[in-house]
Amino acid sequence: MNIAYNLVLSGYDLLEGPRYDDENGLYFCDSLNGGVFRRNAQGQIETIIPKRRGVGGIALHSDGGIVVSGRNICHVKHGVSRVLFEPEAGSRFNDIGTDPNGRLYVGTLYFDPFNPEALPTPGELYRVDSEGEATQLYDDVGLTNGIGFSPDGKTIYHSDSLRRHIIAHRIKDDGSCIERHIFAQLPQGTPDGLCVDAEGGVWVAAYGAGSILRLSPEGKLDQKIELPAKKITSLCFGEKDLRTLYVTSADNKEDKSLGGCLFSLRLGIAGLPHVKVQI
Repeated sequence: MNIAYNLVLSGYDLLEGPRYDDENGLYFCDSLNGGVFRRNAQGQIETIIPKRRGVGGIALHSDGGIVVSGRNICHVKHGVSRVLFEPEAGSRFNDIGTDPNGRLYVGTLYFDPFNPEALPTPGELYRVDSEGEATQLYDDVGLTNGIGFSPDGKTIYHSDSLRRHIIAHRIKDDGSCIERHIFAQLPQGTPDGLCVDAEGGVWVAAYGAGSILRLSPEGKLDQKIELPAKKITSLCFGEKDLRTLYVTSADNKEDKSLGGCLFSLRLGIAGLPHVKVQI
């Protein structure tokens, strides 16, 4: 599908974790070079967390500031950091997500996915219940990436980039996850970041395939939008009507000198609003 796009930012390495805020700002990170940044409503770039590497996900916090992944799960507000959850030795956290109640979900990563000699070690999904306390909901995620929820909050979607599929679970009233199944297998590329729209469609970055996909609530391919970057990493909805999709990449096919880029495109369907972390 041909949809007009705008090149918003360029000149980075591995852009990840886009998150739109209430003041029309957009947070993002450069996972390999380090740093978490914010593009304000005037287009100026602010450094929020200098040099921090390995950030794979960003969420807004109800008390202000942001929650970021990486070597730990950390709430940063006005330059002050508060650790919410520490990983086990030898692991870190990649993408993160919040459910409709503002509960925080994080995926563990035990190996460097960019090291071809690294031994892939499956990780887990945790729900962070309070500062320093978390519940493991399930394991055996080959390479954890995007996390999202259905509009009713009863289904969780989780990208497993190693196995090139998105898994899904039904969430019981007590918060446990049951009925694990493969929601969708990507025809090309690997699933990276994802987000969900108001109609229950799952939008996923197809890393290595130069496209973003919309999957129906039944897991069927509904739309494919190609962008001038092979390594699409993540995406989020933004603007007041939540009809602008912001997409990050680790490259640009048309001009390699641009490096990692941020694109925007307008859609005919709105995304789900981001729910802020309550911890």
